[in-house]
Parts: sequence; structure tokens; C-alpha cells
Amino acid sequence: MTTLTRDGYRPRIVDKRLDVLLHSFGAVEIIGPKWCGKTWTALAHANSADRLDDTATIAAAQTDPTLVLSGEEPHLIDEWQEVPETWDAVRRQVDDNANRRGQFLLTGSSMPKEHDAERIHHSGTGRIARLRMWPMSLYEMGESTGKVSLAGLFEGKFSTTRRKTEIIDIARWCCRGGWPSNLGLDDEFALETPTEYIRSILDINIPKLHKSPEITWELMKALAMNVAQAPTYETLAKDMAYGDEDRSPSIPTIKAYLEELKRLYLVTNLEGWAPPLRSKARVRTKPKRYFIDPSLAAALIGASPRTMLRDTQTLGDLFETMCMRDLSVYMSAISGTNNRVMYYRDDKGLEVDVILELTDGRWGAFEIKLSDLKANDDTAAKLLAFKQKICGNPRVQVHEPEFLAFLVGRGDIAYRRNDGILVIPIATLGA
Repeated sequence: MTTLTRDGYRPRIVDKRLDVLLHSFGAVEIIGPKWCGKTWTALAHANSADRLDDTATIAAAQTDPTLVLSGEEPHLIDEWQEVPETWDAVRRQVDDNANRRGQFLLTGSSMPKEHDAERIHHSGTGRIARLRMWPMSLYEMGESTGKVSLAGLFEGKFSTTRRKTEIIDIARWCCRGGWPSNLGLDDEFALETPTEYIRSILDINIPKLHKSPEITWELMKALAMNVAQAPTYETLAKDMAYGDEDRSPSIPTIKAYLEELKRLYLVTNLEGWAPPLRSKARVRTKPKRYFIDPSLAAALIGASPRTMLRDTQTLGDLFETMCMRDLSVYMSAISGTNNRVMYYRDDKGLEVDVILELTDGRWGAFEIKLSDLKANDDTAAKLLAFKQKICGNPRVQVHEPEFLAFLVGRGDIAYRRNDGILVIPIATLGA
């Protein structure tokens, strides 16, 4: 059976997971930001397709959603949210065919608008699985060797490996981003993509949502100024006003616009982690906010690889954003419906950058450092103190992490320290 794979398609990490879901559910929805490669990935698994970014196809679907359901399975319906009734039509057809596996693929670059969501009457639970896509990871772009497997770390598998990476490499990768359209392009041309992406969002997507491009622009710039942080709404309002209190937006306005950015899959929240599962600290910890790709934050603040070499603090924040993207990509390949990427902060000021928790309860922790020179005894002591605090009380019964590690930018070698903590250059990590 021949799929619709496009010439030049570079396999993605989610391909294997998508294949599993197609064998497990009647339909699979692939969600994620535009330009991240959802359509090409879906076409690589589809045998027929209808695309709702086509005027005639939209008109047909608006007349009768079942008109876009016909085709050899799996049948792709691209950008289904343009005609929200398509969702229920797919769900009904899956039911009518006794939930036969692998009937449909759906892609969406945004959640349905609030008033459109009311036109969807069934969640699709048990019929339609959901798979999140991100821009490309370093491994998918060919910049990481992938010799250190994240899934392998949860199995206790680790071997020393080498891959030299310099700070300039990190700066380039952060500013270029993980956009498939940038593959093979020189930096001069690849650096145009994030800026054009933002312009497209402001000129096309935001007006469709009946929101102000000016307010959206100010909020995105404020988020970029606070990248990898947990800013309050008041902080965002202040940064959006640039010192002019008369221009300061209200808190409800900021909340509404943040929801629109999440609706477009441009911003993701990193929630706090605290065992045991019922701990109130998990709810009380403010979320950190990240752009789904570091290049967006870099473009918003006018950063370039060269300027980042003179501002390593900002580069460190962009590097953390890139690590969140790559870790999210690699986690998406691990089986489990509730795998999570989080961070830890307690009321004593002890903080760990990333906690990865699998559905079965296994977990590991990363501290993110721009250079392996920062993966020293002092910073290792912080990770060990965290482990002792979380696992040292037998009454809490929290099992030990599968790994503790530094995820570093500049570096030559992935190795295990004498205290058991791993040092892993990002350019050696993969799924």
C-alpha cells in the first residue's frame, strides 16, 4: 500500500508513535504549531487526503462534512478545525465502522475558537487519539548524534559518547529554530523564517481570532523578555506597557491573549512537580512559560547568533527553551498517555529545571547548563540535595529517580560523574 509521502520527507520521531496509535484507534489527531511539519508527517501515513485550506474543499465540508470523509484509509483531513463539524462526522463514521482501527488522520494548527467549539458535540474519547507535534529536535535535524537515548535513560542504559559542541553552535541552533523549511539553508536565509512566522501570526491568525495584533505583539515581546521564567500577570502587564501606565493592559486581557497563544500552540506551560501525587504544591507552583521554539523568542528580542555570544545570560534562557522543545519531542516517542515534562521549586528556594515523569511513575531530573563547565561539584550538590529531600523520607515512599543529569550546551563528552550524575551534551541526546 503506497502512502502520500512527499519527496524529501525527513522521518520524524513521532512517526513510530503515530503508527502505534493508528493501530490502536479509529482516528488520530495530530496537533501542533503551523510550519512544524504536521501535514507532511500525516501524508507519510495516509493513503488519501482532503485539505481544508482549499476554498472548494471548505465549501464542500460546510455543506456536508461527510463529503470529506471518503478515500482510501487512512484518510487525512488536513486543518479540520476550519470546519469544526468535521470532528463529529469523523467520530460517527468511526462508530459506524465498529471502531475499525486506522480510518482517519486529522491535523490542526489551532484549537477551535470558543464559539466554534460549541459546534463539537462529542469529545471523541476512545475513538480519536491525540498526538502532539513540535518543531524539529536537534536529532531530527541531524545536529545531534542521538547516541544517548532518553528512553534508554529510563531503562538504566547509558554509554559514554563524544560530540564536540561550541557556544556558537548553540547560538545558531537557537536562532535558526527547528522549522523543517530551514533544512539545508544557510544561516542568512534560515534566520528569516522565525520573523516571517511571527508576521504571519499577527497578520493572518490573530485577526481571524478577532484579537488585536498590537496587543498580541506586545504580549509576545513581554514573554520573550521573560523567557524560561514564571512571570506574574502584573509583570507581563508592566513589560507590555514599557513604563507607560496608561498603556498597561488589564489582567483579564492578558489572560485572554495568553489563551489565544496557547490555542495556536505557540506557548506552552511548564507546570510544577511535587510528589506525592496529591501534593498541593503541584497546584500552587506558578507555571513557567516557553515558546514552542527558541527562534521565536530570539526573533522577538532581535537576537542573532553573533549578538548572543555577547549576552550569554539571554542565550542561556534560549538554550533552556531549546532543551524543553527537544525533551518534549523525545518524550512524545515514549509510550504512555500521561508522560509529563515539569519543573521543581519548593518554598525553600530549591529548584530543578526539568522533571520528566512517565505514566508508570518512573521519573528523572535534569539541570540545564549552557556549558559543561557549570556541571561542577557545587551545582551537583544541588541535585543531590534535591534527591535527598524527595526520596530521603521513608514515610513519603517516593522511589528514587531513574537518573539525575546535567543537560549542557557546550561540551565534548557525555559521561557519568563519580557521584552518579550524568553530564549529557544536548548534541548527543535523542529519543
